Amino acid sequence: MREFTYSRAGDLGEAVGARARLIAGGTNLLDLMKLEVETPEALLDINRLDLARIEPHEGGLRIGALVTNSDCAADARVRRDWPLLSRAILSGASPQLRNKATTGGNLCQRTRCPYFARLSARCNKREPGSGCDAIGGVNRNHAILGTSDACIATYPGDMAVALTALDATVELDGPDGARQVPVQEFHLLPGDDAATDNVMRPGEIITSVTLPAPRPGRQIYRKVRERSSYAFALVSVAAVVSVDRGLIADAQLAFGGLAHKPWRDPNVEQSLIGQPPEPATFRRAADVLLREAKGFGGNDFKIPLARRTLAAVLNEATRA
Repeated sequence: MREFTYSRAGDLGEAVGARARLIAGGTNLLDLMKLEVETPEALLDINRLDLARIEPHEGGLRIGALVTNSDCAADARVRRDWPLLSRAILSGASPQLRNKATTGGNLCQRTRCPYFARLSARCNKREPGSGCDAIGGVNRNHAILGTSDACIATYPGDMAVALTALDATVELDGPDGARQVPVQEFHLLPGDDAATDNVMRPGEIITSVTLPAPRPGRQIYRKVRERSSYAFALVSVAAVVSVDRGLIADAQLAFGGLAHKPWRDPNVEQSLIGQPPEPATFRRAADVLLREAKGFGGNDFKIPLARRTLAAVLNEATRA
């Protein structure tokens, strides 16, 4: 690890516009600093800021950026009205990491693959223009949707997948003032600039995430992974689905493990609404989801796996 300076912010004003790299739980950043993938010259600790509360907000909830993943998953209101979020958080990482990881930091974790952490490998995320060794390399965990010639890494988090399905919003503060960004627009696809993971501008800080009022319907988070704990998703599905008089009345779906960002396709949801909850309907929804899916050899299995996982989730969500 290279030398760096460390200081603490006493209030939000000291953090907004700071040139130093912000750090809270540090569960992702410190790992990457040890590998010398990330080499900030200065860290600004924001743990003293008043951003660790969960409070009611316009029928929903405002979750402060410094609320730990453990506290968010355990909150009685989250467990009652947004159980999807609680289940997604508890499916990720270890209890020790969830005790340190924060809402804001979790959203900002790097989209990455093993080649990103290997300094000897070519990686456009770490060194723009160097190439991508994952394409043509070992790519079992990599993306099948929204890829580019620059990068095929997948976004690793679970919380953001649930927040995307729940129509949550990220609240930011920066040198140009406060603004709000829907979570589903917060993360970026690789395009020609694989090094940029999200829409945050220089000097901005996440202050909170807001959840809208809960929608009716059954909430499910299903994560398929290599082992039962402490592994990133091969495929995950976050779903809020309601059925009325024998037809699917509403569906909100987001997917993890398939793309450079939490993936949401409104056409998938529209293909379900007004249809009977039966296998043919679920197959059509999977056809819509995967119509442009592309495997890279090692991850070809994700296409049928995503199809089966979506069908299983929809079957469970619509079961009487």
